[in-house]
Formats: sequence, C-alpha cells, structure tokens
Amino acid sequence: MRSFSLRLLSLALLGLFSLGASCNNGQESAKRTGEPGAEGKSSAEGKPSALAQGPADSTKPAKSSKVEKLDRVDTSALTEPERRTFFELVNDVLSPCGDPVSVAVCVAESRACGACVPSARYLVRLVSDGYEKGELLELFGARFDPKKRVNIDTAAAPVRGAPMAKVSIVEFSDFECPHCGAAHPLLSRVLEEFNGKVNLVFKQYPLDGHKNAAPAARAAVAAQAQNKFWELADLLFEHQRELSPEKIRELAKSAGLDMTKFDADLASPATQERVERDKKDGAAVGVQGTPTLFINGHAYKEGLQGLNKYLKEELEL
Repeated sequence: MRSFSLRLLSLALLGLFSLGASCNNGQESAKRTGEPGAEGKSSAEGKPSALAQGPADSTKPAKSSKVEKLDRVDTSALTEPERRTFFELVNDVLSPCGDPVSVAVCVAESRACGACVPSARYLVRLVSDGYEKGELLELFGARFDPKKRVNIDTAAAPVRGAPMAKVSIVEFSDFECPHCGAAHPLLSRVLEEFNGKVNLVFKQYPLDGHKNAAPAARAAVAAQAQNKFWELADLLFEHQRELSPEKIRELAKSAGLDMTKFDADLASPATQERVERDKKDGAAVGVQGTPTLFINGHAYKEGLQGLNKYLKEELEL
C-alpha cells in the first residue's frame, strides 16, 4: 500500500509533464504504464507477456531450485509482500544474457554477463514503485529482451549532448504536440544533469492532425542545414501554440538563419523527403504517437517519474 500510494501521488504531481501522455493524430491519450507514444493494450490485459507464458515457451528459464537470497541485490527497501513478489519474478524471468536460466540463477552463479545484476535491481525498483505483475513483465521485457531491441537510423539526425555518450535517447517528436512541448525542457534538463554521459537524438514525427507540425518539421530540417537545428527547435516548442507559416519564418529569423538559404531549403524536395524518412523510421519501430522515446535501442515505457533512475541504471550496465 505504501509504494502504491507514493506512485499515485507522483503521477498526480506530474500531470501533463508525464511522458505517459501523448499525442496521436491530434488526439491526446494517456497510458496506464506511462508509455510515451505507442498505442494498444498492456500485455497484462488479456494474454500474459511472452516472458510469463507456460512451460512450453522457449522464453521461460529452465527449471531449477528457487533462489531465495541474492547477496548482490539489495531488497531491504521492500516490504515483505513486495519481497515475495520480487523473488517470484526474479526466479521466473529469463536472464537477459542469452542463457536459458532465470535472472536469479544468473546472479547467484555470478555468470559472466554484466546485465543480470542490473536487471535484478531493476525488478526491485519496479516492485518498490508499485507496478502490477503484468506491468512489471512488460517493462522488464521492453528493456532487457534482446529481441525487442531496435535499430534506428540516426546518421542524419541532430544530436544534443555528447555524440559518443554511453546512453542515447532517440525521441520521435511533433512540434505542435503539447506533450512534446512539455517534455522538451525536461529532456534538456536531463542532458544537463547527465552532462557528457547522455545525448538526445531528434527524429521528426509530425502528426497528420496537427496542421502546422509538418511545416515546422521542414523548417527545423532547413535550420539543421545551417547548424542551427536546436536554436530553432527551442523556439518552435516555446511558441508551439502560435505556429503558422508566418510565425515559423519569424522564429527562423530570430534564430539567426540566413533567410535566403532557409527559404530555399524549406521548399526543397530533399527536406520533405527527410521528414518522410524519419516518419517511416518511426513507423518501422512501432511509433504511433508523440513523444516516443527509445533509450539505447529499447522502447522507454515508464513515465517521467522513472526517467532519471532509468538513465542512472543504464549507465551502470
């Protein structure tokens, strides 16, 4: 009850600033597990997650004696019911290392893979945060199932932060989406907090229901051609309720762009193709709404309340 109440309070305080809210073709939506972007029911609703299916499932760990103590995983913050839930899960979830053993066995036997202890500690946090079992399995699978890791082409995308940072956040975003606007300064603060360790890669995903999103996306691409993407992006989000072709051009001028070149690039077919390519890249990895985040190739499905902890954990992998 303690952790559940704290989680409700956290979500209430975050409000619109939670990445659990998203835009989808002009419609706002909120996800039960705080997932930014993607639509659809949680795997907890209906059939169980692939990581929790029956004995015939190849994703289940091989049967072994139940592990009831893990010296390298601190469970002292858990209540007794939470501790029981944790050990049930850690013995039932497949190790992220490729061996057909549970996370618990992987940790207890000190196997060479470096992901087992962090994955067990992640389960401790999720249990402590009050997530239900189905949600726990969904979040764990999204982060540690190697089959769910995606490759996103970011070669031409603008990057904010250290280009070679250990942790990379890829954001599919829409300049007219209010949830993207709320997330933008918060992500910027995350980069400051994790200076040099985390970067942010921006991918265009203007939704059809936002009439000024596509023109703003093309303008941002045109600004990138002058190495001023982030200068214009910051202004577009700051003034997202005022966007119009005239306002976008005014903001481009304020960002210090060469307007002759900007106008030419804005009208260029190559600029439109770039925006369309980003959207295709998003569709290929399941993006349906904005903002949608991928962290080191894995869909980020927690709300904003877990982002800093998630990034700290990712740096320990």
